[in-house]
Amino acid sequence: MSETMPEKQLTETAQTKATPVSTESSSKGGTVAIIVVILVILAIIAGIVVLAFQPGGVVTQVRDIFIILMALMMFVIGIALVVLIIQLADLTNLLKNEIKPIMTSTTDTVNTLKGTVRFMSDNLTEPVIKMNQSFAGVKKIAQLLRFKK
Repeated sequence: MSETMPEKQLTETAQTKATPVSTESSSKGGTVAIIVVILVILAIIAGIVVLAFQPGGVVTQVRDIFIILMALMMFVIGIALVVLIIQLADLTNLLKNEIKPIMTSTTDTVNTLKGTVRFMSDNLTEPVIKMNQSFAGVKKIAQLLRFKK
């Protein structure tokens, strides 16, 4: 027996792997995630209640740890705000110095194109149309005179 899979089975396997996840499984995953988050919150609340009934030494140690963690979080948030302000300044600079000149240049190009189209219409298209109208009138008159004879 051959250890390789037939080609049909390979394509079927590839197709089943490539099919998108159904909405049922994604909604089940969301539900499971919500349940896990709720259980974690309940565990934290239970831990706080248990710590509240402990002797003062444990509570003060936990309080000190939380104060240190909050100070570290404030430090991280401060750094994130500085990075955000720098990015905002870069975006403002980009809009002012690069995008605005491109928009001005594009507006000038469109206005030039409008003038060119108007010139071509006035000096080329309209005379050709009037000439064709005249030729059509002469042709129609010639046809009418031919049938009269």
